[in-house]
Amino acid sequence: MILFNDRRTRHRRLGACAIAGGVLAALLVAAPAAAVPDPGDAPSTPKEVSKSAREKAGEAIESGEIPGQDQIVHSANIEHVANVPKDVLPGTNSDLAFQGRYAFAGNYDGFRIFDISDPTSPETVAQVLCPGSQNDVSVSGNLLFLSTDSSRSDSSCNSTTQPATEKSSWEGMKVFDISDKRNPRYVAAVETACGSHTHTLVPERRNVYVYVSSYSPNAAYPDCQPPHDGISVIKVPRNAPEKAAVVGFPVLFPGEGPDGGGNPGGPTNPGVSKTTGCHDITVLPSKDLAAGACMGDGILFSVKDPERPKVIDRVQDNVNFAFWHSATFNQKANKVVFTDELGGGSGATCNEATGPNRGADGVYDIVGKGDERKLVFRSYFKIPRHQADTENCVAHNGSLIPVKGKDLMVQAWYQGGVSVWEFTDSSKPREIAYFERGPATTDRLILSGSWSAYYYNGYIYSNEITKGFDVLKIKDRRTDPARWVHLRELNVQTQPDYFD
Repeated sequence: MILFNDRRTRHRRLGACAIAGGVLAALLVAAPAAAVPDPGDAPSTPKEVSKSAREKAGEAIESGEIPGQDQIVHSANIEHVANVPKDVLPGTNSDLAFQGRYAFAGNYDGFRIFDISDPTSPETVAQVLCPGSQNDVSVSGNLLFLSTDSSRSDSSCNSTTQPATEKSSWEGMKVFDISDKRNPRYVAAVETACGSHTHTLVPERRNVYVYVSSYSPNAAYPDCQPPHDGISVIKVPRNAPEKAAVVGFPVLFPGEGPDGGGNPGGPTNPGVSKTTGCHDITVLPSKDLAAGACMGDGILFSVKDPERPKVIDRVQDNVNFAFWHSATFNQKANKVVFTDELGGGSGATCNEATGPNRGADGVYDIVGKGDERKLVFRSYFKIPRHQADTENCVAHNGSLIPVKGKDLMVQAWYQGGVSVWEFTDSSKPREIAYFERGPATTDRLILSGSWSAYYYNGYIYSNEITKGFDVLKIKDRRTDPARWVHLRELNVQTQPDYFD
């Protein structure tokens, strides 16, 4: 571990030192400095848009239909209380996790730790340079987990891009010791099939199980061979995280053929992703339940035995869902919200042409008991404000706002901003608050906006892809009771029992 406190030293040594075992994390604190992103982990290339799209964006701004470029607008019941711009990690901001007075923010170039004791003035505690998209982040006790879903030369934090066709390439999970928040220490690396796009923790007293979601196998990739119809399960001993290892690969979509038994996608189901793994999984440990968003399928499964999850039900929506992206239970575990990431996050889908049912959330009731439970579709929810065709916008990461007797959720919509909505009545979801910025550009389509928006101990935190770390405060009679619920730790994909 190298601690860089002096800017001149940082420039001289960055990327040039290693510790025993070949693992390195460059810890960067406070003062701005130059950091070099890995080209293999760069965001998507800006897309040119048509002349008519550019003209329509300008006209919409001029008429007041949408806010001006980078202009902040919000409903009366939300306040923007803080923004912390990017510092030494220039990559794409990604997911968030929380523990005590700290927030952990993923970035394609590493991760950043904030002290949020005063949410109106977050302070940077540490920034760790460790490139590897998309650096999905979770925490449990003294351990931090980081996903790597890009082919690297090795498992160290000074690795470089290397083709997935080379057997020596590495992708998977990294584990850090964060007992000292100012000095995170890299302690373990576990290679997993097809890398780790996202991950989900199933924590126990002695061990932490990690469900690793990944997809898109290829016969030319030695470490990512089809069929890839399941998830990797990693067991991490809390007292010896260096012994972390894969303990299984449960198949969630059994079937014959090269791609297993998931959704075949097109041309059988045009416009729908073929299921070759899962994108994201949410577990509800208090109920031994999990919901998987798996490309062309949504699944409900039991995690009573965390090493051997058991599928209870599976659903598809081959009319309006293109890519099952993520899942959120309500507190009673009788509903699941699945999101459709139409366009992969880089498309402009919050417009009249796309309509209200695509690139949206799907609200499902869970009916029945035990292994006979079924997922039953009730409605779609999509933000009601149209965005310009130069704005990437689609349903993305969100969390519950804990209010007894109500089903309330805050959610990121990329350049559609942050939406707070209610689905207490599964068939009639409605938005109750919002925050957004105007288009990042009016002449091209670039990746920007809120990646994750989560409620934690009285505030909403959003990791904005290009603008940095936002803090919002909602003041509404429907959400106000949530301020009395305080958690010691929050990984949204490991949903807590808020009222236990």
